[in-house]
Amino acid sequence: MKQRVGIARIYCNDPKVLFMDEPFGALDAQTRYMMEEELVRIWRTDKRTIVFVTNNIEEALFLAERVVLMTNCPSRIKKEFKVDMPRPRDYTSPEFLELRKMITSEMDKTL
Repeated sequence: MKQRVGIARIYCNDPKVLFMDEPFGALDAQTRYMMEEELVRIWRTDKRTIVFVTNNIEEALFLAERVVLMTNCPSRIKKEFKVDMPRPRDYTSPEFLELRKMITSEMDKTL
């Protein structure tokens, strides 16, 4: 509930860009999925830019139009992936799984 209130408070200020750093990290899996779907619904309605930081590849692919993979210290952009999949997105679709595999492979090279 705190996460929902936090997002609502941010939207009340009517920002052009929304910065979210691991906002769903402390949530259980079911609530996380529900919040991801709610965030997509809000984004589709308002079309605001959202910068969403996450370590969860599935979450990034579900939410994003593009995923930017960063290196470790010092942080730099290693690679950018365009997420060109229709919505609603399916965690088990071949396109989703293939892109997840590509990002995981690049991430493994980074670590």
